[in-house]
Amino acid sequence: MSYKEKIARRAAREIEYGNLINLGIGIPTLISGYLNPEDGICIHSENGILGMGRAVQLAEADRNLIDAGGVYVDVESGAAFFDSAVSFALIRSGRLDITFLGALEVSAQGDLANWIIPGKLTPGIGGGMELAQKAKRVIVTMTHTDRNGNPKIVPNCLLPLTARGCVNMIISDLAVIAVDSGRLVLRELAEGVSVSEVVSKTAASLHIPDTELPTF
Repeated sequence: MSYKEKIARRAAREIEYGNLINLGIGIPTLISGYLNPEDGICIHSENGILGMGRAVQLAEADRNLIDAGGVYVDVESGAAFFDSAVSFALIRSGRLDITFLGALEVSAQGDLANWIIPGKLTPGIGGGMELAQKAKRVIVTMTHTDRNGNPKIVPNCLLPLTARGCVNMIISDLAVIAVDSGRLVLRELAEGVSVSEVVSKTAASLHIPDTELPTF
């Protein structure tokens, strides 16, 4: 199992029966693979789907069905389709229980930067800004460091922000970290990862509980 799949599998445990959720681009899209129809979970896609299913391969795809990132998907029985105005009304009215988003940086205060690196082309901030501000819980799924080994959990974001103080939890390839009352609390470790490794790869201060940490 790849590190991305391990992150997605752990993230799926945060979803409760009957939740309405949104899956961002990247690692979050893998979460649907760890959900079952009997879980009563409804997936929203901001391009206008309620009841989205899993990603599918081109050979089995309906060319009319894509998620917000352009990936072919299937839909659950009873799924609904609507325009962007209705889709974003669902987001803005606070009806989403959880949104799972990727990140370039997360600050110690739960600020999120996930839409642009200055100097690189981007299609725009998209629905991420709305999701980050309006979902009841924002859970970030990401690698703990960037491709150069630099920490992505930092005292203050240096990249342009998506939203301030919105992140509730970070699930990385190394650990599960909660954002609790303005501080970062280490909750779980990935299997085979030590506390010292997580601390060394986190630029922001971490609160380490006195009790033994569970693994995932």
